[in-house]
Amino acid sequence: MERTVISELPGMVGKSAKIAGWVDVRRDHGKLIFLDIRDRSGIVQVVVIPKAAEALEVAKTLREQWVVEIEGAVQARPENMRTPGALGGFEILVEKVTVLAKAQELPFDMSADLNLDTLLDYRPLTLRRTREQAIFKVQSEILRAYRDFLIGEGFTEFQAPKFVGDDAEGGGNVFRVEYFYDRHAYLATSPQLYKQIMVGIFERVFATGNVFRAEKHATTRHLNEYTSIDAEFGFIQDHRDIMAMENKLLSHIVAHLRERCAAEFALMNAEIPTVAEQIPSMKLREAQALISKETGVDCTNEPDLEPEHERWLCTYAREKLGSDFIFITHYPVGKRPFYTMEDTEDKGFTKSFDLLFRGVEITTGGQRVHDYDMLIEKMKAKNLAPENFSFYLQAFKYGIPPHGGWGMGLERLTQKMLGVDNVKEATLFPRDINRIDVRLAQ
Repeated sequence: MERTVISELPGMVGKSAKIAGWVDVRRDHGKLIFLDIRDRSGIVQVVVIPKAAEALEVAKTLREQWVVEIEGAVQARPENMRTPGALGGFEILVEKVTVLAKAQELPFDMSADLNLDTLLDYRPLTLRRTREQAIFKVQSEILRAYRDFLIGEGFTEFQAPKFVGDDAEGGGNVFRVEYFYDRHAYLATSPQLYKQIMVGIFERVFATGNVFRAEKHATTRHLNEYTSIDAEFGFIQDHRDIMAMENKLLSHIVAHLRERCAAEFALMNAEIPTVAEQIPSMKLREAQALISKETGVDCTNEPDLEPEHERWLCTYAREKLGSDFIFITHYPVGKRPFYTMEDTEDKGFTKSFDLLFRGVEITTGGQRVHDYDMLIEKMKAKNLAPENFSFYLQAFKYGIPPHGGWGMGLERLTQKMLGVDNVKEATLFPRDINRIDVRLAQ
C-alpha cells in the first residue's frame, strides 16, 4: 500500500490508508489509545483499539516525536466529537503500527509558552510546533508571492555574490574576510551594486538571498544575517515609479496570504493587513513637522526617524489615513548611500524612501544615480575611492538607464505580518551578537 498524506484522507472515507509521520500527542483512555499524527500536510487523530492487539502493544510504547507508519480504515467521526478544521471530522481506526524512528524524552513541554532562549536553543525541536510551522509557512508564501508577482511583471531573478570587494553602503558595519590575495573582502551587506549592473543586462531584476550586518546590537528588530528580498528596474521617471511598483507588489502578497494562509493567521491571532490602492506618502521633513506638532517633541532637524517616531507614524497612518503602510520620502543626502539620486528641486534631499509598516521600516528604496561622472563625484563626497569600485563602474561607463529599486527584510516583514514580538522568532536559525544556533554566553 502506498503512503497517503494526511490532507488527502477526507476523500478516502470507508477505505484503507497508510500514513506516516510524527506522534504529536498520545492519549490513553481506558483500553483505547488515541494518537495525533503529524505529517507535512496536517494532523489527524488515529485510534488503536484492543481488537488490534499487535498494534496496541506497539502503541503502548510510543512517545511524542516518535516517527511511525500507520495502516488502518479511514472513517468519519461522530458529529458531536468533531473538532474544528478540515481534518477534524475524520480519523483512522488503526490496524497496524510500525515504528520508523524512536525519540528520547523531550526536554520541555512542546505545548508550553516557551521563552525566547528555549525557542532558539532547541530550534530543531521547536520548529516542529504548530505555531512555528505557521510562521514559516507564511514566510514561505510571502517569498512565493514575491517571486510570482515580479516574474509576472517581467523581472528576472539572479543570485548576487556574498563576498564583495567593498561595502555598497559605504559604512563600517561589515564583516571583513581575510582570505583573498593582496586585499580584504567583505560579506555583502546588500546585493545593491550587482542589481544595478544587472539592470544593464535584463532591465528588470530581483534577488533573494542572505546579507550580513556587523552591527553590535541585541534588539527585537535586528539580525546579523537576514534574507534580503530586492528588486531593481530601469527606464523609470523617478522614485515614485518604484513606490507604485512596490504598492502593487504588496497588494499581490496580501491577496495571496488571504487565499493561502488564513488558517495560519488565525492560529497566530494576527490580522492580515490591508493595502491601499495608493499607499500614503509624505516627505521626511513633513513627517517630522507633524510629529513635532502632535507630540510636542521637536525632531524637525533630525536626519532620520527615531524608532518611536516610526511607531507614531504607523499609528497615525492607520488611524487617520486608513493604511497599514506609509512611505516616507526625501531623506538627506548625508544619510543615504553614494548611489542615491538627489532631488534637484529639493536640494540636499534624495529621491529615496522608507516604507513603514506596523511600527518599523521594512523597505528602503529610491532612484539611483545612473550617470558615470556623477557617480564618481558622489563616491568622492562620501570619501570612497572610485578605484575600489572599478568593476561596478564599468556598467555606467557604457550606458545604464534611469533606474531604481528597493531592499526588504523577509524576516522583519514576516514578524510584522504576524505580530510576533521579536524578529528572531521569524528567523529559522537566527544569528546575532549573542547567538550562532545556541546562545554564545550562558
